[in-house]
Amino acid sequence: MTTTTERVDGAAQHLVAARHAGVPGPLLPDALRPESVDTALAIQHRVADLLGEAIGGWKCALPPPDRVIVAPIFASTIREADAPYRVVGGPIVRIEPEIAFVLDRDLPARAQPYDENDVRGAIREVRIVLEVLGCRYAEPARASKFELLADGQFNQGLCVGPAVPDALNVPLETLALSFEGALNRTIDGRHPDGDPLKPLVWLANFLASRGDGARAGQIVTTGSYAGAIEVPLGDVLTVRFGELGSLSVMLTA
Repeated sequence: MTTTTERVDGAAQHLVAARHAGVPGPLLPDALRPESVDTALAIQHRVADLLGEAIGGWKCALPPPDRVIVAPIFASTIREADAPYRVVGGPIVRIEPEIAFVLDRDLPARAQPYDENDVRGAIREVRIVLEVLGCRYAEPARASKFELLADGQFNQGLCVGPAVPDALNVPLETLALSFEGALNRTIDGRHPDGDPLKPLVWLANFLASRGDGARAGQIVTTGSYAGAIEVPLGDVLTVRFGELGSLSVMLTA
């Protein structure tokens, strides 16, 4: 019978191998498949350890029933949108337009829960970003919710645009999104949790409840305003986030 330690290490090695190969691979073997949130999160951290990756940020959302949506974003995959962003996969990649928060101070574990004012006070700046999606499983539709959690909830990286002036004092529930260049579309964007700050408050308390915490300098992205959007590689893509600003980047293989 596989122990939890063996399951975590074996699953992490499986996922690291897929990352090194640069192509999606098979689902986790039955003996390595996580069966709880705790095991899936342990696999996330073991993957980071095996890769030697620092955690530069987080993706999260308010959890639906019976699920947790949270994953570290590796520092090496967080890049400014001032140079081509190299992705794994192609010729099409999926992106999500989001608002992200850069922390100015730690939010460590503590007995008292964090409230919105606590979290607002810890934010250095707000950025417009594109989350670049990817999966280490060739057939993610067949993966369990714990397998997807172990793999980082489809995160491949984060393309970071400019800071939004005074963003904490303007409405962020809806955004008029326009895409030009590699994709030409206009979307009435809406945050899936209403206020994009709510998942950050949840994350601070979730990590604290586990004896962990979000750290100064980390960037936290909290959900797409338009779901996942397919974009061809090789052309400059410009995304306008209403009155908040715009981000231009070339996604390349």
